[in-house]
Amino acid sequence: AFAGDPRFSFILLDKNVGKRKAQIAAIRRSSGDLVLNVDSDTTLASDVVTKLALKMQDPAVGAAMGQLMASNRSDTWLTRLIDMEYWLACNEERAAQARFGAVMCCCGPCAMYRRSALLLLLDQYETQLFRGKPSDFGEDRHLTILMLKAGLRTEYVPDAIAATVVPDRLGPYLRQQLRWARSTFRDTFLALRLLPSLDRYLTLDVVGQNLGPLLLALSVLAGLAQLALTATVPWSAVLMIASMTIIRCSVAAFRARQLRFLGFSLHTFISVFLLLPLK
Repeated sequence: AFAGDPRFSFILLDKNVGKRKAQIAAIRRSSGDLVLNVDSDTTLASDVVTKLALKMQDPAVGAAMGQLMASNRSDTWLTRLIDMEYWLACNEERAAQARFGAVMCCCGPCAMYRRSALLLLLDQYETQLFRGKPSDFGEDRHLTILMLKAGLRTEYVPDAIAATVVPDRLGPYLRQQLRWARSTFRDTFLALRLLPSLDRYLTLDVVGQNLGPLLLALSVLAGLAQLALTATVPWSAVLMIASMTIIRCSVAAFRARQLRFLGFSLHTFISVFLLLPLK
């Protein structure tokens, strides 16, 4: 439909070279001041470009991301939970990070970058190695960290809405979470060098995101050991996890003005029994 439109230029690569090299090929052929990255399964609201571009008017901002939601939210119980998970990730985690000047990962489905900064960072981005081999995962987080290393801010724009397809079965969802966990843990080492130059809240956030799952895993293991060795239920750990779940979901329901977030408490079972062992 757009092939004959002079405003569009399509780049056809000889083979599937992966997201990173496809991005780089497009960026090097681009000419605008701003570059918008959109995943193939994502639909943007009609005003997304305008709202992200307004945020990018500040020359100190190197990248900005929009708010993500699940386009297939109503398909299964899992897609409903993931949609709420995305809301929490955007409107709690990313929003808080942006308040202190540094969103730590501008998500791939909807992220705008300053082209002049991208061109300076492309060689580092293209040649990233992991265990001696070219990296083939974690593109979004790594590119964001490179922007922060260059001294630019990264922002979150909550009213720039992008709807993306999310996994509707546990198998694909767990594979997605494994990729994201690998990226988070690996690029934390890069982020640690940045933290002294960022707000102290970001140090708390990065340390918490990495130590939190470890501490929760230790609590679960200690509870299972108590159950196995003494045949008593570790009620203190159970009640603590339940209390944290209820508080978090209640706050989200209040802020979003949607009672459905109380149902996100079901995600705790996935987190404890599936995501923790995976991570």
